[in-house]
Amino acid sequence: MHVIGIDFTSVPSSRKPITALHCSFDGKILSADTLEEWTDFEMFEAGLQRNGPWIAGIDFPFGQSREFVKNIGWPLSWADYVAHVGSLERSEFRDVLLNYKKLRAIGNKEHRRATDKLASSISPQKLYGVPVALMFFEGAPRLLGSGVTIPHMQKGDPLRIVVEAYPGILARSLINRRSYKSDTKRKQTDEKFEARRELFHRLKNDAITRYGFAVDAPEGICDDPGADHLDALLCAVQAAWAWSKRESGYGKPDNFDALEGHIADPHLL
Repeated sequence: MHVIGIDFTSVPSSRKPITALHCSFDGKILSADTLEEWTDFEMFEAGLQRNGPWIAGIDFPFGQSREFVKNIGWPLSWADYVAHVGSLERSEFRDVLLNYKKLRAIGNKEHRRATDKLASSISPQKLYGVPVALMFFEGAPRLLGSGVTIPHMQKGDPLRIVVEAYPGILARSLINRRSYKSDTKRKQTDEKFEARRELFHRLKNDAITRYGFAVDAPEGICDDPGADHLDALLCAVQAAWAWSKRESGYGKPDNFDALEGHIADPHLL
């Protein structure tokens, strides 16, 4: 199977592209092949339209929390509220989130999905720091419009399958909360490089136990100080795991909510 790990960004450019790592997967070994860097959303959209069969793991939240969607008055189906979001300008979407927070008490401004609570990931309403809200804004409507299949959420082309990935949970399972990347040059230290190398080697040593298959990739994937290449590999591992569980729902958890979506990873079952 052709597996693609995609490290996403809400503002792709030549300095910070969307990174796509293409891999082959025979059920026993996930082998890294070629790396692409998409510097604009048109390239991302074209990638989603490529003929299958393939499965991709993409690192952004595909949905918002049920609590937020209900409170804000959006339609109570994933496709409908994502279509609504796609009709907004970026500034309008930002204003919706900011105005919502103004009306709510401290500690009850940003809500997490069930999968975020299990994964210790931040709310998909988050605009600052890691702006996952903007990643959702740019990514989810493009998934909706691409006609891909998102298991249990969107019935599209059965040869083009997309699952939500989150490298953070895989990385933490291997090296705890050690920092292994930075996009700021002065923070790109030897310690972070060593953390990336340790993460990589532990992944190769432990993947069979944790995910049920081996991982074959060049160590040079650790050289990227922003870890976009390494994160794309982690996304590919999660996508390959989902593919290995296709006969049992692509690893869908018991508490799956099609309004919110979920991260594909065995640690969340």
